[in-house]
Amino acid sequence: MHVCALAIDLHLPECRSLKAKRAVVKPIVEGLRRRFGVAVAEVDHHDQWQRAAIGVASVASSTAHVGDVLDEVERFVWSRPDIQVLSMTRSWLDGA
Repeated sequence: MHVCALAIDLHLPECRSLKAKRAVVKPIVEGLRRRFGVAVAEVDHHDQWQRAAIGVASVASSTAHVGDVLDEVERFVWSRPDIQVLSMTRSWLDGA
């Protein structure tokens, strides 16, 4: 079993309210979940209008498959013109 978590830190320059932030973050979270079958959630900066942190986790039988899925997740996030990616950090977890 191979598990990797991806931490994504975002700047949302166009957001002027929490409602506007939700309108940007929700399609990203739902799109990642639906398109790639990963576990995903907004994990930090809940009260800040122009910041968001998203956590993504993928589990597979091979490291290559997990890496491929997270590569696609990264491309999906980077393709969004309405956000700025501040950082993306992968953390591999020991599996049994």
